Amino acid sequence: MSDLLPLFPLGTVLYPGVLLPLHVFEERYRLLIRQLIALPEGTRRRFGVVAIREGQEVGRDGVRALYDVGCAAEVRRVQAHEDGRFDIVTSGAERFRLHDLDDTRPYLQADVEWLPEPEGADAALLAGGVGRLFAAYRNAVLAAQGERTPDAAQLPAPPLVLSYLVAAVMVLFVPDKQRLLAAPDAATRLDLERQLLRREAAVVRRLPSLPAVDLLRTGVSPH
Repeated sequence: MSDLLPLFPLGTVLYPGVLLPLHVFEERYRLLIRQLIALPEGTRRRFGVVAIREGQEVGRDGVRALYDVGCAAEVRRVQAHEDGRFDIVTSGAERFRLHDLDDTRPYLQADVEWLPEPEGADAALLAGGVGRLFAAYRNAVLAAQGERTPDAAQLPAPPLVLSYLVAAVMVLFVPDKQRLLAAPDAATRLDLERQLLRREAAVVRRLPSLPAVDLLRTGVSPH
């Protein structure tokens, strides 16, 4: 199945099940939000969030290249401002692969192929190890920031859900975030997270004096 989906390129990666607030101020995206609001009741109000490979978010010619796998963002809440801006809250839904881009509107659209969400072999076994490594990584980050380590967090049991939670919370550069999003199944994603968690925890432990702002190397880059 494929659909024509409006796109919202960002300097970050969205994952299924993750909340993403956005401040919409560019006119092309104001138009997009107005069009989504105007859809009939019961229609899915969504657009595609795609990470920028080259370029920047702001300006019509700012985006030079996009990654080919993105995530649909379902609009959950909209706050309109008198000057035409919007504050919206979205949540990640299905992943998709970009095919043909369409620039006939002020904002980009693309024909997208919706991607399946298989667990893959040994996903449950991998999930247990990733959960333990994630707890160690989390404690290392908090210690480096001078914060008290809280009680152990309750992690979700389903391997697919866990794989996206860990991907969303880890402090990584966009290329690594994108690799996690594009993984073909939960098992592959968890295996990659296992490697990344070991690497990042070791980095944090070697650099305990880093301020929190340096540890938070990526994050939502909202409009």
